[in-house]
Amino acid sequence: MDYSSIKELISIINDSKLTTFEMELDGVVLKMKKGESSSQKKDEDLKETHHESKSKVEKKRSELKEESINSAIKIEDIEEKEEINGEMVNAPLVGTFYSSPGEGKDNFVKIGDNVKKGDVLCILEAMKIMNEIQSPRDGKIVKILVENEQMVEYGQPLFIIE
Repeated sequence: MDYSSIKELISIINDSKLTTFEMELDGVVLKMKKGESSSQKKDEDLKETHHESKSKVEKKRSELKEESINSAIKIEDIEEKEEINGEMVNAPLVGTFYSSPGEGKDNFVKIGDNVKKGDVLCILEAMKIMNEIQSPRDGKIVKILVENEQMVEYGQPLFIIE
């Protein structure tokens, strides 16, 4: 709820016969009592409530940003700690990683499998569309870096092929 909507609601309540009004929506609490406080006090309370909501949104945004940075650091840690020999296959899009064509079916590949260029390594589901991710070259799967049904980001490493 934005500031102009709140002002409009105050105006409507003020013009009505209601003497008290209380509403909570999306973390914003609006309380009104006619005749007990000046309109200036109501505006200050409204601004304070709006500021508190804005602070909560900023805090959540900050937490999500920190979580995203921590995920990126974990990926970098994997890359730094292990000597990577081979080519990394990265996610070409954001989606859900599937290691097999369906529940109860064998995985497309497992560690140690030899693959040829064009072999399907996994499926990434994005917007209900199943995208087959193919091997960019002939080689051997030496590492699978994600779990089945895990959400992956664009550019996130999925496999290492030697």
